[in-house]
Amino acid sequence: MNGETGDKMSNILEIPSLLDLEKTIAVDLFSSFRMPWEVLASIREFILSLGKSLSPDFFWHPEDDVWIAKTASIAPSASIQGPCIIDEEAQVRHCAFIRGAVIVGRHAVVGNSTELKNAVLFDRVQVPHFNYIGDSVLGYRCHIGAGGVTSNVKLDKTDVSVCYPGGKLETGRKKFGAVLGDGAEIGCHCVLNPGTIVGRGAIVYPSLSVRGYVPAHSIYKNRHEIIGIEPRE
Repeated sequence: MNGETGDKMSNILEIPSLLDLEKTIAVDLFSSFRMPWEVLASIREFILSLGKSLSPDFFWHPEDDVWIAKTASIAPSASIQGPCIIDEEAQVRHCAFIRGAVIVGRHAVVGNSTELKNAVLFDRVQVPHFNYIGDSVLGYRCHIGAGGVTSNVKLDKTDVSVCYPGGKLETGRKKFGAVLGDGAEIGCHCVLNPGTIVGRGAIVYPSLSVRGYVPAHSIYKNRHEIIGIEPRE
């Protein structure tokens, strides 16, 4: 595939193709970038800047680098390390572990024994049971079933690349898990390998190892069987 065609095909990986920026408190984080994984290097500093602007009428500020909405529900057993912003009506449940550089969106659910690190969860994301989300972006209303994880480092420790129908893009990052477009559904016990991109409204069957690009509005049964579906509400 020639370079011009490949560049056009890469539009499917760009932020507007995957994410509704009206559904996150982190809209300004994404405004200067083309590809969603480019924000990963800036999450920490963005939180520190945005946090200072958050109203004390709506956010607790229990640590120098932690802001928690007063309407959020935080289990006493949860561990929260900054920098971190937890937005309104979010739930952080029993034994959740937030390791820093994390934004949790409105009405999002971070569940039992789920670990987050250097990640942005858009509004209404659900990672409710035994999930690991590292160096990743999860779009509006994404859901990852129990035991599903984003693997963020390659076994050989080389830089992560993104493979898609137009070719391969180098990210220049040693740590990059996954980007899930709005409304993506990931089945229980899936592993999203480094550099995985899941398109809007896609469904991934349980217990799969996934890499590369999953097309928007498709069902990913395995890498040899991907079927298109009508866009879901």
